[in-house]
Amino acid sequence: MSHAVRRILIAACIVFVTVPAAQAQNYPVKPVRMILPFAGGTDTVGRLVATKLSAALGQQVVPEPRVGATGNIGYVAAARSPADGYTLLMGAVPLLTNPHLNPKVGFDGIRDFAAVALLATIPNVVIVHPSVPAKNMRELITLARSAPGKIAYGSGGFGSANHLAAELMQSFSKIKFTHVPYKSATLGIAGALSGDVDMVIVVISSAVPFVNAGKMRALVILDHKRNVSIPDVQTSKEAGLPGLVAINWYAILAPAGTPRAIIDRLNAESVKAMSTPDMREKFAAMGGDIATGTPEQTAEFLRAENERWGKVIREANIKAE
Repeated sequence: MSHAVRRILIAACIVFVTVPAAQAQNYPVKPVRMILPFAGGTDTVGRLVATKLSAALGQQVVPEPRVGATGNIGYVAAARSPADGYTLLMGAVPLLTNPHLNPKVGFDGIRDFAAVALLATIPNVVIVHPSVPAKNMRELITLARSAPGKIAYGSGGFGSANHLAAELMQSFSKIKFTHVPYKSATLGIAGALSGDVDMVIVVISSAVPFVNAGKMRALVILDHKRNVSIPDVQTSKEAGLPGLVAINWYAILAPAGTPRAIIDRLNAESVKAMSTPDMREKFAAMGGDIATGTPEQTAEFLRAENERWGKVIREANIKAE
């Protein structure tokens, strides 16, 4: 190889390395879109964080609802976007569970995304109709073992977060419930309130009003620590089932291949945003905890969640409808 050719190749490599670095240093120079694949909690959290990031980055972070197909429309759109930092995704549990439920969804929740920051977690809680005699998790397990299949639980449909949480509970406790799928988690709660089903597993913010009103009884929080919203309710660990954890989480992700300098900038600003008193207050009101961390910690958390729910789905042979 001649010296002239060698110099050209070296110059090309320098340009290849320095251009992305310069782009990251100046980032962002235009508005950033944040894809929101769901209404409800995902939309609420996404808009809260987008407002904070807009002020921190000096460019608008624009929430973009892309709902439908149990989140898959938004997930596919984000996965296929340029990896330049100008498309972000508000991720939640279905990002990881949907590909296990249907391998043809068109994306991989781990491979196709770069973890930016875990934002918050909100635990699920097991609630039962007052007619159910069980007062805690141990009594519920005893009751279920005495009459397998007699206790019916409602869910938001096959493969929904509360369906998977119930499957995890059955696997850990070696018990059998009867699954009654509804078209939404809200309808599942309504079924439990009316007594059409005995039990439902829901995010704690949805359960507290009915528990406090005496319309439902909370048996166990599917997390490692008690929640200030219902402080007298045991955790799954206290109930003797430390592995029985089912939480809702929210995380910012970007398309795989997004420059690391941009990931680091977004992570730093996200951590700052979530650490402000007003954000802590808002999430506490939802029964949630701020859960900031590095991109590596976020990626590790997502891999663990992916393995947990993938195992549940495979063992229970759950398929998306």
